[in-house]
Amino acid sequence: MLRSIALATLVLSSIVAFAAPAPILVNCDAGQSLNRTIAALNKFTPATVQFTGTCTEYVLIDGFDNLTITGTNGATIQQPTSTTPTSPFYVLSLIASQSITLSGFTVQSLPSAFSAIGVGKGSSDVLIQNVAVDGSWGIVIYEESQVWLVGVNVNITSGYAAISAFDKSDVHIVGGLLHRPAGSAFNAGLFVSSGHVTVQGMTIRNMQQGIDIAASGSVDLVNFDPTAKAVDVTIENPAGTNFNGAIVSDGSSLNLSSARLLISNAGQSYGSNTGAVYVTNSSDMNAGASLIVTNSHGQGVVVSDNSHAELAGSSITGSAHGGLVVVNLSTAAVDSSSPLTTISGNGADLFCDSKSQIAGGSNIANATVVQCNNVLPGLYESLP
Repeated sequence: MLRSIALATLVLSSIVAFAAPAPILVNCDAGQSLNRTIAALNKFTPATVQFTGTCTEYVLIDGFDNLTITGTNGATIQQPTSTTPTSPFYVLSLIASQSITLSGFTVQSLPSAFSAIGVGKGSSDVLIQNVAVDGSWGIVIYEESQVWLVGVNVNITSGYAAISAFDKSDVHIVGGLLHRPAGSAFNAGLFVSSGHVTVQGMTIRNMQQGIDIAASGSVDLVNFDPTAKAVDVTIENPAGTNFNGAIVSDGSSLNLSSARLLISNAGQSYGSNTGAVYVTNSSDMNAGASLIVTNSHGQGVVVSDNSHAELAGSSITGSAHGGLVVVNLSTAAVDSSSPLTTISGNGADLFCDSKSQIAGGSNIANATVVQCNNVLPGLYESLP
């Protein structure tokens, strides 16, 4: 009996010893500092820091393993106005760290900041969840870092992009809103330059470039999180300031799969290369049945300069200029599908120049205005 009691006591003591440590509490409204608290932690011991109030300071997370930072009751990290570090800099900077969770707070940056939040130097297993960003550039992920963004809302007031992925970084995005106030600035919602982003359930509103993919970057729309509330990605233009819903350039790719891309009222009334999707400079788009373009003020889909696009059940309707426009040594292929790909009600449903080609014309429904002499009924010329 005594041995059983001793054993039970030992097991209980072991459970208590290995229980998660209590959160470290920081109240910035009471004069405490979130940055100083983090700097005093052991970088290799799991820890949770919970803060409240407005922390008017720069916060650095450098070289940590297994750290959680949570905010409660409207917690905010705010850029100081009195001191400005050497550019580029971030209000909240996370570098060379792994297994980091940031959740439940707001980060506010000024035009002098490069970005509100920066994640770089190979950081991995980083989760940024239910965080709001207001100010310059939003969130920048760089130098081969790996990040999940869940329910992140960015209001960009200066700089270029709300979310950026550089330097072979890999980013997964679930939900959230990227938007900008009315004004004359030129902004992008999602900017991917040599990085890779997988996204579902996000809304991008009133950006001049909804999605900008460059320098061999890639974006995949996939329902990779079946527990998420939303699947489709929506690009809206209620202010009428958009130039391109999505632009894919310089050897980049846009791949639409189990999450659809819904683009409405994109582009400008003068047409040119503005519109819902612009694929250019040796780039490609694989849309399948997942591209829905409605009422573009400019073009529907433009494929130019040695680029390629594939459709199979998508829909491009109501564009003021062209529906599917293929020019400058480019190609588009429309695979068989049920229902067929709908391209109708556009200024010109199909358009191509003499050096470009649209294949799979028999798989297109309701295209009545055709200005293209190189439309193949099937996907190939007659094969031997």
